[in-house]
Amino acid sequence: MDQADDAVPIAEMLDERQQLLDVACWMLGTGPGADEVVTETYRRWYGLSDPERARIAEPLSWLVKTAGAICLTYLALPERRDPGAAGTAGDTTMRTCPSLADEVSEVLLNALDSLSPAERAAFVLNDVFGMAPQVVAEIVGRTERECAELAERARHTLRIRRSSPTKPEQHDRMVRTVREACAAEDSALLSSLLAPDAMAFFDGGGKVRALVRPVHGALKVARSLLTLLSPRPRTALDLHSVNGRTGIVVRYDGQVAAVISFDTAGHHVVQVWAVLNPDKLRLWNRPDASSGVPRVPGVPGAPGGPGGSNNVSATDRD
Repeated sequence: MDQADDAVPIAEMLDERQQLLDVACWMLGTGPGADEVVTETYRRWYGLSDPERARIAEPLSWLVKTAGAICLTYLALPERRDPGAAGTAGDTTMRTCPSLADEVSEVLLNALDSLSPAERAAFVLNDVFGMAPQVVAEIVGRTERECAELAERARHTLRIRRSSPTKPEQHDRMVRTVREACAAEDSALLSSLLAPDAMAFFDGGGKVRALVRPVHGALKVARSLLTLLSPRPRTALDLHSVNGRTGIVVRYDGQVAAVISFDTAGHHVVQVWAVLNPDKLRLWNRPDASSGVPRVPGVPGAPGGPGGSNNVSATDRD
């Protein structure tokens, strides 16, 4: 093939580069890196042989997938998760992508930083750029259904992060009332404590028969919680610090069987995280666990630590 056949109109060339920059900016958020991602993307493109490039029917799609994969790798780096590693809104990323400054507030950028790399990628590629589910799945490395759930979880988390925070004492009162409603099997009271668009996630890790999909809506979340925590002999609900905020620890025969944390906004619970995976509960079941507050992997929130307990034992429901 004649090399002249590879020529690209300048407008298409610049639009292509801008789209790659936009993808990198949204995925990386604050801090430098977008320009480096685009440079690495083109380096990989020109690292292909001529026949390999000729077989790529849609170069832009290939470039976007490659840029997305590079961003995911960057987001997973330990130094990326260090609070001091990221820049502030308006630094290199904003200068590299001036359009981003017009579209994204600092509040949203900070909220995006609270998402996991997979959640962020699924949300950005699906909601911001409207990419096909198959393309999103290829970039994120998950199934289409998993990516849809990641994007939905990200939307919900963003709504929480951008809403007015609940004071610790108000959060404590709500969780105490949630516990009382569950102990009394009071569906009406529990539903009233949940936001209309509340969501619940049940992490069984494939080790117990827990719900595998998120539950949406106050009534359904209330029903799923009441079913999970239905009165049984030798079962107890305790209030306890979970990753820095009051949550519920469920014990069966004295062993921790579930740790439940809550995200609250205003006067409602907006998100419920129930960890039932025995592997993630091992620290809670160590003989010396009562001397500190183990952190629950997979549950958002500030780390707990010794002396951070707000442990209020409930009556054993025999």
